[in-house]
Amino acid sequence: MNKEPRSLAHGWEEVAHTVTAWSGKPSVFGAALLVVVAWALAGPMFQFSDTWQLVINTGTTVITFLMVFLIQQTQNKDTRALELKLNEIVAAISGASNRLIDVESLTASELEVLRCHYRELADMAAQESPVTKSHSIEEAVARHKLKGK
Repeated sequence: MNKEPRSLAHGWEEVAHTVTAWSGKPSVFGAALLVVVAWALAGPMFQFSDTWQLVINTGTTVITFLMVFLIQQTQNKDTRALELKLNEIVAAISGASNRLIDVESLTASELEVLRCHYRELADMAAQESPVTKSHSIEEAVARHKLKGK
């Protein structure tokens, strides 16, 4: 299915993940802010010329263009991983409907039918008792003890 050499695809994933994680750090935001402040302060020196404006416009456009692809790749991978984890949970729970496995491949109208179904279940549950009664600390402790066995 994957026609790319494994090492190239793996390398791309590593780069995308690393750059995405790096770009989300406060220090990187601070550095970007300093660049913008330095650019703004340089305005009078360059008499607010077209070239002065072009520098920031070009820089931000190129960075934005590249970051869109990097962030999208990381987001796609994270989404696929989350879908697989949820599929595993649905498959493992005896009372859960296996029809929800791979639910992300349904059409928008099919998803709306499911949303309405679960909204109705949530409304019925809300009428039964307050959330503090359906999820108590005692219930959580009892479940935790069962899992420990």
